[in-house]
Amino acid sequence: MQLKDTRAVITGGASGLGRATAAAIIAAGGRVAIFDVNEELGNATLAELGDRTSFHRVDVSSESEVDSAVAAAAEVMGGLTLAVNCAGVGWPKRMLGRDGPMPADFFRKVVEINLVGTLLVCKAAAAAMRNNEPNEGGERGAIINTASVAAFDGQIGQVAYSASKGGVVAMTLPMARELASAGIRVMTIAPGLFLTPMMAALPVEAQESLGQQVPFPSRLGKPEEFASLVAQIIENPMLNGETIRLDGSIRMAPR
Repeated sequence: MQLKDTRAVITGGASGLGRATAAAIIAAGGRVAIFDVNEELGNATLAELGDRTSFHRVDVSSESEVDSAVAAAAEVMGGLTLAVNCAGVGWPKRMLGRDGPMPADFFRKVVEINLVGTLLVCKAAAAAMRNNEPNEGGERGAIINTASVAAFDGQIGQVAYSASKGGVVAMTLPMARELASAGIRVMTIAPGLFLTPMMAALPVEAQESLGQQVPFPSRLGKPEEFASLVAQIIENPMLNGETIRLDGSIRMAPR
């Protein structure tokens, strides 16, 4: 697959990693449908990226919203060859906090957005991609999910988040195996500490302190570096069924 021919759905595409990925695909000549719950940011991104971009307000935890938006996006773009799942929440909460044990509804909500939401987009996108004409290598599309290093070394307060991202990692291989017969690849990226809007809201001193925890390069990752890896995955057909840590070799401490 070529970046310039990509017709992509990107969840969480109005900010951070998703927005950088959308910008990279548009710059290469592709088309992008941005899925996000934030209409203000979505419309601002749409205005910035131009007429090869569309915006769809989507709650990824809603099956009906996802199915409708994927169908609409494929129609607007004239097809669908890529889905990149960047939508997610990183809310921290201890199992046994000062305000009492973690409510089950909190855990369910994090899993609904991060894990179930990823699955809903994957299956809707795969259903659309399997109708594509295969390229000379037999490819019909690709799916790239976003996990986190917390899937492997979650910190205190990340039980829900780590469980949701660990689920994304765990379903990567079986999903790739199932979709192989349709010519659809599945990959996952597990970012470390990146300069997302949440990180950007911290004082500069706090950002620098966090960046110094990364062995090399000793700084926060740039969203453009995430987008660069997405581009490599799109164009390298041997990348399939694997999770790549994009983290400067950091291993998170317990807290």
